[in-house]
Amino acid sequence: MTTLALPAPGPRLRGLVLTLLALAGWELAARALTGAFVLAAPSQVLGWLAANPGLMARALRETLTNAAAGFVLGNLAALALAALALLWPRAQALVTGVALVVFCLPLVATGPILRVIFGPGAGPQIVLAALAVYYTTLIPLLVGLRAAPASWFDLVHSYGRGRWSALVHVRARAALPYLVAGLQIAAPAAFLGAIVGEFTGAERGMGVLTIRALRGLDVPMTWALATVATAVAMLAYVALGALARRLAPDAPPLLLSPPPAPARRQGLRAAALVCAATLALWWGAIAAFDLNPFFAKSPTDVAAALLTDADAGATRAKLGVALAETAAFLLPGYLAGLAAGAGLAMALVLAPQVAGPVMSAAIALRSVPIVTTAPLIVLALGRGAAGTVTLVAVMVFFPTLVACLHGLRQTPGQVMDVMDSFAATRLTRLLRVRIPAMLPAFFAAARMAVPAAVLAVTVVEWLATGRGLGSLMALSASLSDYDLLWSAVVLTTTLSALCHAAVARIEARVLRRYAPEQLT
Repeated sequence: MTTLALPAPGPRLRGLVLTLLALAGWELAARALTGAFVLAAPSQVLGWLAANPGLMARALRETLTNAAAGFVLGNLAALALAALALLWPRAQALVTGVALVVFCLPLVATGPILRVIFGPGAGPQIVLAALAVYYTTLIPLLVGLRAAPASWFDLVHSYGRGRWSALVHVRARAALPYLVAGLQIAAPAAFLGAIVGEFTGAERGMGVLTIRALRGLDVPMTWALATVATAVAMLAYVALGALARRLAPDAPPLLLSPPPAPARRQGLRAAALVCAATLALWWGAIAAFDLNPFFAKSPTDVAAALLTDADAGATRAKLGVALAETAAFLLPGYLAGLAAGAGLAMALVLAPQVAGPVMSAAIALRSVPIVTTAPLIVLALGRGAAGTVTLVAVMVFFPTLVACLHGLRQTPGQVMDVMDSFAATRLTRLLRVRIPAMLPAFFAAARMAVPAAVLAVTVVEWLATGRGLGSLMALSASLSDYDLLWSAVVLTTTLSALCHAAVARIEARVLRRYAPEQLT
């Protein structure tokens, strides 16, 4: 008797089944927690959307328009900065340093400042969306622009071509996968930046609806907003991934490695130049916008508030207490997010058959704007360490996962052919080849995740916990205590920049040992 074997289900069918199971579990969990006011069922979300289609459509159109404008402007700025740093190597440390300082500005405090500058229009939303994305594209792009072998550049030079030809014909091709990785990470960030801008006094948009839902404890409305935001971010991610599959080049023929680390004296000189340029931009912005000194504090005003004013001691004490509360949650969440992202990326390489469903869940988790989930997660996990650390880890996890997956997939083809000839297992390939190839992308993500982690912890403190630097900045803005507000901004930005420098130092030491070959 002949037995007919049924064909194995395809990836699309498996994904559909897992999606239906997830929705069923979501529905059951929501019904079990009906009295907790934490979770809305999919049926409730659909019911709210069906009852308010016009309201959601208008809010989504407003936020999408602002996010798209910020996305384009921020990524154009990243491309321009990367080209400038590459064509003028002496300016690279200055360009990247100032870009980092600007990116480290806390959105919690930047939003109210931009609202005063731009007024009630869409300016703050667009600027915050651009600020949220340009650095997330710049860092992987700079990594990718160095991801080409020296022999390729020798060939370009042998034909009498210069740096511009090398940029167009060699570096741009090598950088394309990393550019797409940055764009994929930037898409949810732009949406988040636009929503944060709407929190500062906009008249319409999804951020305005989120405030209304949180104040009214309207759980179905909150989850409807989060679901729509997730769907939008996932569509953007998938679209950029499809574009990458059409345009991405073949795998590069060598392991990636970092550029030579600058000497200590050169590093100190670069840091001094970045500080001087930042101070010049600070004073220049105040003068260019003719800002009222009651609101806009200069570097000398901040120094006086911290050192010489009558209440300088009280200001330092408030900042010290808030900094200690923030740091207690920032570091564990940051490390947990890095470990989870890199670990999941390696697990997906070992078990590629589950990559589709897992990536869908990861994208959904990261795409939900933190401003809509922070109060809900804190309500579920408490106002202590668990809720805050979880939200910081979620913010760090997805960029790390995307960057590490791209790094693992950039393994040299020739090396993989050698591993094939020895019938090496997936685990052996991972340990001996893929992880060394992943290290530059991992550290790029680790550096990029520092400001993201600071953003996450300050947003949670602002919206939910009522402690730390985020809460202090929001409170000082509401009380018009601009000396304290600007001092907190300087402290938060400095904290992000110092943590970023510490990660870069670790990166240089690790890659010097495990990826010693230098690139041009």
